[in-house]
Amino acid sequence: MGIVRHMSQFEPARLTVRLGAIGANYRECIRRAGAAAVAGVVKADGYGLGVAQVAKTLAGQGCDTFFVARLAEGITLRTILPRARIFVLDGAPQAAIPALIAHNLTPVLNSLAEIEAWSKAGAGLDAAIHIDTGMNRLGLPPDELAILAAEARGRLKNIQLKLLMSHLACADDSSSPMNALQLSRFKAALAALPPASASLASSGGVLLGPDYMFDMVRPGLGLYGGNPRNEKPNPFAVVAVLSARILQLRRVDKGETVGYGATFQAQRPSTLATVALGYADGLMRAIGNRGKGVIKGVVAPIAGRLSMDLVTLDVTDIPGVTVGDEVEFLGDTISLDELAAAANTAPYEILTSLSQRIPRHYEDAA
Repeated sequence: MGIVRHMSQFEPARLTVRLGAIGANYRECIRRAGAAAVAGVVKADGYGLGVAQVAKTLAGQGCDTFFVARLAEGITLRTILPRARIFVLDGAPQAAIPALIAHNLTPVLNSLAEIEAWSKAGAGLDAAIHIDTGMNRLGLPPDELAILAAEARGRLKNIQLKLLMSHLACADDSSSPMNALQLSRFKAALAALPPASASLASSGGVLLGPDYMFDMVRPGLGLYGGNPRNEKPNPFAVVAVLSARILQLRRVDKGETVGYGATFQAQRPSTLATVALGYADGLMRAIGNRGKGVIKGVVAPIAGRLSMDLVTLDVTDIPGVTVGDEVEFLGDTISLDELAAAANTAPYEILTSLSQRIPRHYEDAA
């Protein structure tokens, strides 16, 4: 065995973000949402793709309402979009109230305690209320909802109620009975509370049909090119393309092993390509011996475990491979769903795990 070639100087890896595709995916949500408004979910740094570029792209498409998870995310987004309406899903813990008010952020209140604290913070402050219809995560549970319904006039007298919302647990599966159950519970909650705009659907809910649209939908994953339901095909355009360069090629004899733990053993004389991408970049370690890369349109299986900075591919059956060739790990050939399945995780985790070490390149064209 021996080294065949060594790399020259070039950018070893990149994440290409197609802003035009984000715009196209937003328009697809508008098409499916009918009369409902379409907000943009840009939490976790725009699902790992860059909140500044993503939010400006969505605003350019006419989006004026955004959702983030953390207070700090809301503050950052306010500097990017001074006039947008920004909802903060974490709610209004007492310590966060001054900053929420100072930055004109709208909390999504998740409990009676938060409703009380926000009401005491000042008269006429905007808020949303999250109703838990089955996730058992954030939001008012049934006992608190019953109290609020009975005492709404008093408890909400200082609050400008802008939105009543809930979140579907199984929107990725259109056949799940949880969808109809949560829809029924949400409608019952709306009937018991003062009138306000309503929102139930995120990306998966947008694909469930008009019964789930209400007044606003909140797509997240779909905007970034993910398929938010198990059915095929994916109606959303590819946004993220993760690629890296081959650093080195080597030939190994039959019986040689590859990588930490020697978990891959060559069954024939083989050619291996070592590529400049590893779990420190966000490529999941779990795809060792399971995942793949694509070189010149041809699939190459991952050989052995991923390292922090490197991954090795078996390129024996791909002619003409050279040092510096680009390898796609996510994009037009390998979908988010495929990469997530190889890592035994969700597409959301794939996107939000991408390290800032990978240079982002933004393309405007769809």
